[in-house]
Amino acid sequence: MVLNDRCLSVLPAKTQYYRPMTMDSAGCLAGPASGVDAAVALFRGLSDGTRLAIVGRLAHREARVADLVAELGLAQSTVSAHVGCLRECGLVAGRPQGRQVFYSLTRPELLDLLAAAETLLAATGNAVALCPNYGTGSASGSACE
Repeated sequence: MVLNDRCLSVLPAKTQYYRPMTMDSAGCLAGPASGVDAAVALFRGLSDGTRLAIVGRLAHREARVADLVAELGLAQSTVSAHVGCLRECGLVAGRPQGRQVFYSLTRPELLDLLAAAETLLAATGNAVALCPNYGTGSASGSACE
């Protein structure tokens, strides 16, 4: 599919909020092309410090957005957006109880993954923090914003 000038004129000036999509031959959105794509999506879902803090908190017990707001000291809209991202990634699920929703982790394997990441960071001497593209001093964005 080639975008002509007419198509390009309706695109917003800032496209950072739009994710690339793959279309199949019928014009429908196609799923991930490979396991690598799925892994990229998983790590992008976890690529924000706030989301990691939420996952860390939910590792101990379920929580409402209001609980997370109080503990993290962030705006309700910010926490809700990050919980929504984790929910869309299938990492967090909500359990309605009356007018409240309690969130919890869906997979215990996520904690194993994060523990393995900590082990890797320790083994590499936290060299990832020095990465020019994604290190602590870079200005890269994150997914689900």
